[in-house]
Amino acid sequence: MLKPALLSVHQALRKSFHDLENNRKTWGGVLAECTPLLASLENLAEQSRALSNIRISDTPLRDFPEVEDLLRFKLSQAMDTVLCKLHQNMASLQSLRDSISNQVSIVVHLYEQNQDSLDLATLTERSAIVPSVVDMLEWLQDSERHYRQQFMRRKMLLQTLSSDNLKILGSATKKWKDLETPRAEDQITDTLCKVSFFTDSK
Repeated sequence: MLKPALLSVHQALRKSFHDLENNRKTWGGVLAECTPLLASLENLAEQSRALSNIRISDTPLRDFPEVEDLLRFKLSQAMDTVLCKLHQNMASLQSLRDSISNQVSIVVHLYEQNQDSLDLATLTERSAIVPSVVDMLEWLQDSERHYRQQFMRRKMLLQTLSSDNLKILGSATKKWKDLETPRAEDQITDTLCKVSFFTDSK
């Protein structure tokens, strides 16, 4: 029979991994929503550059000199609308990052509270279906670090995007994609696989 302290830590770990899996799916959904928005930004930036290369006075629109300013305003307005949506998505990512960080903090705090009741042998003991407490804590902290870093890098990139900087907007999708870390995501997938029997047990 498990010690009360170990049982308590196991319950917290189990909840953390369930939350990590759910938050990870939501995180992926939010990132997926960002891709077409970034493509729209690139398209609008291209339209704005094209407008700058056209001399309205040499076109049939020369009798309507206000057209260029109107078109430029409309394009700028459209870009700001897309950027606003991206900032809303970033707020969602921040909420997910905070949720993951808070859950990991709770587990670590609980572990520290019960540390005196758990000897090294208990903390490092593992079986075919239950990883050791030490391993699971490390995996959770690695996952939390990944999402914290991902959020900060994407936030910094988004802060450079504005309707006044067409050059950066023109490569927004590539810069966003370059922030992906498939290896870290694979490690989280591997972690969730390793704890699947543990999280499904009672």
